[in-house]
Amino acid sequence: MASSFARASSQQTSLSVIASILSFLLLAFFLTHAVSDSSHQLRSNQTFRAQQELLRIKRVRSYLRKTNKPAVKSIQSPDGDIFDCVPSHLQPAFDHPQLRGQKPLEPPERPRGHESIDVTTESIQLWTNTTESCPVGTIPIRRTTEEDVLRANSIKKFGRKIKRRDTMSDEHEHAVAFVNGDQYYGAKANINVWSPQVSDQNEFSLSQVWIISGSFRNDLNTIEAGWQVNPELYGDSCPRFFTYWTNDAYKTTGCYNLLCSGFVQTNNKIAIGAAISPMSSYQKRQFDIGIMIWKDPKHGNWWLQFGTGLIIGYWPSFLFTHLRSHASMVQFGGEIVNSKSGFHTSTQMGSGRFADEGFRKASYFRNMQVVDWDNNLLPLTNLHLLADHPNCYDIKAGKNYLWGNYMYYGGPGRNQRCS
Repeated sequence: MASSFARASSQQTSLSVIASILSFLLLAFFLTHAVSDSSHQLRSNQTFRAQQELLRIKRVRSYLRKTNKPAVKSIQSPDGDIFDCVPSHLQPAFDHPQLRGQKPLEPPERPRGHESIDVTTESIQLWTNTTESCPVGTIPIRRTTEEDVLRANSIKKFGRKIKRRDTMSDEHEHAVAFVNGDQYYGAKANINVWSPQVSDQNEFSLSQVWIISGSFRNDLNTIEAGWQVNPELYGDSCPRFFTYWTNDAYKTTGCYNLLCSGFVQTNNKIAIGAAISPMSSYQKRQFDIGIMIWKDPKHGNWWLQFGTGLIIGYWPSFLFTHLRSHASMVQFGGEIVNSKSGFHTSTQMGSGRFADEGFRKASYFRNMQVVDWDNNLLPLTNLHLLADHPNCYDIKAGKNYLWGNYMYYGGPGRNQRCS
């Protein structure tokens, strides 16, 4: 009996060991295949991502070949930018079907009341602090790089503002002075230049003149010019001279600077999108730039003057619907983008100081004027002030003999009263 029990027990032990071995082998088999499948899936995902990235780079490079026009000369700026001297008739504007084969127009007569100033020695952009210049018959265009486009995350988004829903937008915040209720044919102002802190790459801070007509929600026409700090667009925190336009409330038309067919540049000394130098300093020297936009009474195009008298070029009237005739509003002031959720951005507007601090501390516009139907520069009447969030950015206006209509504006963004 004992012997039979021992043999049975031995057989059970052997079967148990065999079962354990088989279980281990099966587990090892499944684990091996699972790891193999997982590794295969990982390799497949990595391959797919690599292919997507290669396709993205290929599309960006194809876009750059179309955007960066052939140059007769290139100039390296001290800040790292490259400016290509492109023959005037090859600039992006002339890719437009209604301009193809044409050449830039001659500048029209400036509005009456404009002060004529000699600008032959004026240096207001960093790239001109070299011994190089673009030849007559060419215009300087800031070269667009792969990094510029990749920062925007898409070619479609590159060089364009997101839609401005209305003046009281949640993401876009303003401190502006404006006039409306009449027909306007241009505007002029001097704006002092600062280097406000922008807290995130996808935010910006700008100070500009807006020429406006149409509905903010649907068919807004705008012409815009001034200075901005825009890390996503330029890759740095330098204040830069810029332009913008749209005819459909920023939905599908328009762009910054010369990044699409639109603005026609005629000047070979100023580069749109280039860093401005010098800048204003807190409680020290103030440096401002002149901006004037006016409608040519003869041909209807909207012309731009920068600095103290440099005519830069024009927006053809056919780009617009409402602005083919006149503007219904003119705005002067600052704008920032607040992309934060749950708390306010610390992106600064203007100098980052509130309006009450005044000269040498706060940012200002001075000698604000509008152009009437007869091409005359006139002082502002019925001026309105608007600050979307006065605890974050505010505005204060005045008038005197030296500065005419003027205003101080700006602020630090997030602070004890703006959270």
